[in-house]
Amino acid sequence: MSVLWTLLVAASVAAAAVNGRMAELTAAIATSAQAAVTLALGLVGVLALWLGLMRVAERAGLVALVARALRPALRRLFRGVPDDHPALGAIVLNVSANLLGLGNAATPFGVEAMRRLEELNPRPGTATDAQALLCALNTASVQLVPATVIALRAAAGARDPADVVGPVLLASACGAATAVVAAKLLARAFPAPPAGAP
Repeated sequence: MSVLWTLLVAASVAAAAVNGRMAELTAAIATSAQAAVTLALGLVGVLALWLGLMRVAERAGLVALVARALRPALRRLFRGVPDDHPALGAIVLNVSANLLGLGNAATPFGVEAMRRLEELNPRPGTATDAQALLCALNTASVQLVPATVIALRAAAGARDPADVVGPVLLASACGAATAVVAAKLLARAFPAPPAGAP
């Protein structure tokens, strides 16, 4: 990625030099840097407030409540994981935290879920269907509260920064459904070899 950015910057500078627009490029760099700092400072306050509220909700048991509601559905999705295995508990907590927009809280649960799923893996080092499905769910998780988008809209001066909640919920639900269907179809199309196979 750093190579790509370096090439883009070099191409911009070269194009500005060839066209005699170096002064405009310099002015654009300064203006963009100032706008980035202003946006970042605006985001800090809104995100701190929102993530603080979500942390309070997490400690009040909201994640556990959502986890209880999601457990039956996730048990059906992850059929290869025994009901009493700690991997299922970590998966439920990971998906619940992602659903509530608690990405920082979801990460340790996701890592723990992958570690626990690896314990069930007959071919260590090769992702199982359950691990691939969890990765797909994390990549395209449903967002009830898109805190970062709301914060960006608030920093940009939107009249109602939270009016994107409905469309984001719909789009993220479609993305998550597509990810689950794709993971399940690919698991059927490319079944894992038996444990003893080379």
